[in-house]
Amino acid sequence: MRTVNLGWLIVAAALLSAIGCGEGGPGTANLSAETEVKAESVSFHLLDLDGKAADLWQDGPAKATVLIFTQSDCPISNRYAPDIRALYDTFHPQGVNSYLVFVDPQQTPDAIRAHMSEYGYPCPALRDPEHSFAAFTGATVTPEAVVFDAQRQIVYRGRIDDLFVDFGKSRTVATTHDVAEAIEATLAGRPVAEPVTKAVGCYISDLQ
Repeated sequence: MRTVNLGWLIVAAALLSAIGCGEGGPGTANLSAETEVKAESVSFHLLDLDGKAADLWQDGPAKATVLIFTQSDCPISNRYAPDIRALYDTFHPQGVNSYLVFVDPQQTPDAIRAHMSEYGYPCPALRDPEHSFAAFTGATVTPEAVVFDAQRQIVYRGRIDDLFVDFGKSRTVATTHDVAEAIEATLAGRPVAEPVTKAVGCYISDLQ
């Protein structure tokens, strides 16, 4: 299995030390350095639900790849289930691969399968028990999305949309749909207008 071997991930892990719920923390500051690094050149530790090392690119080239970090007991993550299903239904036929990344190291594969079935998720589930992939991408909360382009570079990280202003505080309807807009721009070969946004949700660090 692959393990983290980048020194800067130690620094990133230190930034995940706060606990609780709220907006994404320092990891949302800048994508410029990360977009210089292709995912296949970095070691991290993702598992499928059979306990095997997961390869995000095993199905061959994708026009874009979307990963959404989640926790089954995070109410904001669960609130977004219909939106995640809609993103899959819209973009999967256009050559976009999507995954849910479960970050709770204590949650069993069977529990994840039950959760996926309960919420009707059509995309595959992966596990990030050591939070090495979260550290690589800079994700700090759930739900938080990361979009890779066809060259496997990060072009977007942040909220799914702007429905939630803060933990427990939301708009009536979302006014921007950040992940959808990031995917559309990527498919069209355009730069993402806002490549980093602050996600609101449950901190990944409170599982460490």
